This record gives sequence, structure tokens and C-alpha cells, in this order.
Amino acid sequence: MRGKWAGLFCLKSIPMKASQFFISTLKEAPADAEVVSHKLMMRAGLIKKLGAGIYSYMPMGVRVIRKVEAIVREEMNRAGAVELVMPVVQPAELWQETGRFEKMGPELLRIQDRHGRDFVVQPTSEEVITDIARQELKSYKQLPKNFYQIQTKFRDERRPRFGLMRGREFIMKDAYSFDRDQTAAKASYQVMAQAYRRIFDRFGLTYRAVAADSGAIGGDLSEEFQVIAATGEDAIVYCPGSDYAANMEKAEALAPQGPRPSPSQAMAKTATPGKSTCADVAELLGLPLSRTVKSLVLATDTTNEHGEIVKTQVWLLLLRGDHDMNEIKVNKVAGLENFRFATVAEIEDHFGCKPGYLGPIGLQKPVKIVVDREVAVMADWVCGANEADFHITGVNWGRDLPEPDAVADLRNVVAGDPSPDGKGVLAIERGIEVGHVFYLGTKYSRAMNATFLDENGKPQPFEMGCYGIGITRLPAAAIEQNHDERGIIWPDAIAPFTVVICPIGMDRSEEVKQAAEKLYAEMLAQGVDVLLDDRGERPGAMFADWELIGVPHRVTIGDKSLKEGVVEYQHRRDAAATKVAVSDVAAHVKGRMAV
Repeated sequence: MRGKWAGLFCLKSIPMKASQFFISTLKEAPADAEVVSHKLMMRAGLIKKLGAGIYSYMPMGVRVIRKVEAIVREEMNRAGAVELVMPVVQPAELWQETGRFEKMGPELLRIQDRHGRDFVVQPTSEEVITDIARQELKSYKQLPKNFYQIQTKFRDERRPRFGLMRGREFIMKDAYSFDRDQTAAKASYQVMAQAYRRIFDRFGLTYRAVAADSGAIGGDLSEEFQVIAATGEDAIVYCPGSDYAANMEKAEALAPQGPRPSPSQAMAKTATPGKSTCADVAELLGLPLSRTVKSLVLATDTTNEHGEIVKTQVWLLLLRGDHDMNEIKVNKVAGLENFRFATVAEIEDHFGCKPGYLGPIGLQKPVKIVVDREVAVMADWVCGANEADFHITGVNWGRDLPEPDAVADLRNVVAGDPSPDGKGVLAIERGIEVGHVFYLGTKYSRAMNATFLDENGKPQPFEMGCYGIGITRLPAAAIEQNHDERGIIWPDAIAPFTVVICPIGMDRSEEVKQAAEKLYAEMLAQGVDVLLDDRGERPGAMFADWELIGVPHRVTIGDKSLKEGVVEYQHRRDAAATKVAVSDVAAHVKGRMAV
């Protein structure tokens, strides 16, 4: 079954009554639940906390997760990917081949077996899938191939929070493509990018596909799929007047147009007692914050074959006082790969002053100066004097200090900046990353000597791509986008149940019971994912449960309405119920599901 109906019926034809199921709602959310999705998933009985960032998926939550998985699986299969399952616990030897066993840091959970052999608990599976490829894919004739799994992952997050949004254990769909050359790899990438659009369209969520940074691998083939939500951790940059969209790390801040203004002020050392921030200095001097320049001191280390530091280079980055440094962009500046922030001792050694009053004039020791594009065209600017309680005003390039060693895009864009595509100005909104498609190139295949024989019988490294979807993060993102004061409002495709039948006084009225059972059987026969609430709860408590859980369609059956030949239908977003003839209600509900 294709299209939007498939998601509604992926758990069809399984009779389910509320008395058989497990419903465990709470009046209040736990005190440690911070965002809406965390609160509502706990209150609705979808998840139960076991430890920091570790949750049990309760029966109601499992139904949601399985529907997400079903849609993802169907579209991955449709796109030609082949499903497998790789181990959660993986030998460290594979991760040592790529260097990630040492480089990945504390997020990688490392364990040992009884024999002292090292293993990892998978956060992702590039190494394992590359090992499979180098053993199984011998010839160009076997390519392309795309393998995927839906599997548990573990990342030892420093600060697990927000429930399933930033957990340590989670379920992810990760896929990996193998191709003979870059052209074929980019074609595989586009197939996956389109599959992802179909997947997220079917979920019924508002999302953006945004250009993302490709990291140390380079290239421009990387996109994030962001569900729009005010509580999102990520800033999404877009142009309302065009199709341009990127995450904050990727979005380019264009160089200002026009020449640098000529100096109009004399340089002067100015007292700024106790004012160590650009904002405080600007307020004291009665200047716009944009006239100030902030100093950021970085360092890069050169090591020998034993990992010992043999040389350290100190760098001074200059940004406008109202702008923020973009670490991803800085890392791409020649020489600044793998930078770190300089120590206080290094700062004092080069500037003769503690942080807060630093600047490029009057240094104790030379440093390399890199400035943002905006700073490069500023005139009469303000910076630290390298002396406590003093700043320098009226600073100008060429006159008061040499031109910088380098000029680069170092900052985060801000709303109102010109769009890189030249079609307007940028706007910013928040989003939750739920998917990522990524061209890897030969990073892993070369590190692991994973090759195939080309048409000439010569070994070549695989061109690879990887593609992830946060299966358990996605329901949380859906809730952030779809809720009200009463609870969750699920999109039809991923609701735990699509329809709930709520009989009033079913235990006291044979007519109500018969009508409810008949409608229940009819909808089951039509493949609708329906639940009959036969618990005998009072109407107020019953409705409150289903509004909290967020089932999108509710049919209420009572003695009074039956005497009129009608029942009440209400969509979770409707302000009031609608009376529908008993004989028409099944068709009416299905009609609303199709909207």
C-alpha cells in the first residue's frame, strides 16, 4: 500500500480494546520534564524513565514508533535499499582502523569483555558496514548497493535532556550506500534525498530540508531535515523570497558591499573602568555595539609521532561586537583545523593582559590575525587596549595596524543579512533535526582498505554515503509541533490509534454496547486502526485520557444520541463534536482521515 493511507493502516486488523491494552496516564508531568514533548510523552504513558537519557517505550509509545518504522521501511525499500541488522556491540578493532576509537571522545561508550578485549556500543555503524562491503562486494558489477538498518544506538551524551529529543539510548535508521565513482555516489545521494522527502511528507509534519556542513570530509552534499518547532535546538536559516535554506553552521555571511570608509577619528586610548564586554563598552561610550570589535584567542598545536606538542601557534580572531563566532567556519580557515581556545597563561604571555581587554595593538608576542569579513571593512572601531580598564577608540586598518593576515567568514548569520542566493534577506527559525543525508566519499573505505575491482580489474575504494533518521526522536518532534493545553494532537500517520470509540455507559446500556461493538467491527473490517474504550470510565475521565494521548479521531456513542439515530464525531483539533447518522459514521470518519 502506497501513499498516505499506508501509514494509517500499518497496524490494521489487530483487534484492540482498551481493557486489553495498557493505558497509564498521569495528571502531572515529572518535575524533571522540561519541554512539551517530554512532559506529554510521560503524562500520556508513552515512555517511562529508567535512568538519565534512558527510557522504556511503553505500549502506547511502541505503537507510534512502529508506525514511524513502517513508513521509513516502506520508503527505503521503495528506493532500492536493502535491510540488514548490525550488532549493537562492536569490536574495537574496526573503530581503531578508522581512528574513531580514539578520536570520537566520551560520547563513544567503550566496554571490555571478560578477556579484556575492547568493544564499543554503537553510536552509528560506518565501520561495520564498510567491513561487510569489503568482504562481500568484490566487483563493480555488484554496485550500487545501499544497506540500511533500524537499530538501537547509544551515545553517552554529556547532558541528556528533553526526553527522547536528547537521549543516550535511541532507535535510528541508518543507511549506507556504496558506489563505483563520485558521479554514481551523487546519484545515490539524490535518490536518498528524495526518499527522505517522501518519508517526511507522509508523517504530516512541517519541515525544512536545509543545506548542512559536511565537516572534515568536504564537499557540499549534506542536508538536514528539520521539523519546525520553537523548542528546537537548531537554528534554521532561510530566505522567505526563495528556496534557500541552511543550518546555522552552513549559512554564509556574505562580504559587505562597497569599499572600506576612510578614517575620520584619531586613535585614542580610552578609560573603560570595569567594562570588559563589548556591550558594556558600547554603552559606556554611547556607541552602537556594531562599532566595537571582540577579540577571540585560539591556539593550534603541532605534535610529533609520539603525540607530544612540539610547537604552538596563537591566533587572534576579530569579530564585530554584535556577532558570534561560528566554530565550524573557523575550523575551515587554513591553519585553524582542530583549533582550541588558548589558555589564560598563553593569553597573558602574548597580550600582557588577562581576557576582557584584549586587542590587536601593542602585543607582547606576535600572533596570526584573522578577521571576519565585516571587520575587514570597518573604520574607526573600538577594541581592547591590552591593559585592564582601557580600550582603544578610532582604530583603522592600514593606519594604526597592518592589514590582517587573513580575512574569512567567521560568524553566524543574523536575521536581515543578505541571502547568499541574492534573492532577499535571511530569516531564522528553530528546528529539530530528525534526518540527515550525507556524502562520505572514500573516508572510511580508504581507512579500512575496502575496495572493489573496476572494469579494468584494478582495485578502487568505494564511494560512500550515509543517511540517518531519528526514529524515536521523530515522535517527540511531532509533539512539539502538534499539541494544545489538553495534550498531544497526533498526525494520522503516526498516531498510536487512528480512531477511538468512546461508548457512554456501555456497561449499563445494551443499545450502546451493541452500537459500539458494531461500529468497532465495521471499522476493523475496513482496515482502520481503531480502539474501543470498554473500560467503563466516566465520560470526563475517558475524554481527558484520549485528548491527552492525542488520538486524532473520536466517536462518542450514548443512549440519548442513539435515540436520535446519531453519534458524535470529533477530530482532536475540532472545537466541538459533530452529530453524524449512525449509518454514516464509518464513512464520515474515513472521509476526515483522507483530508
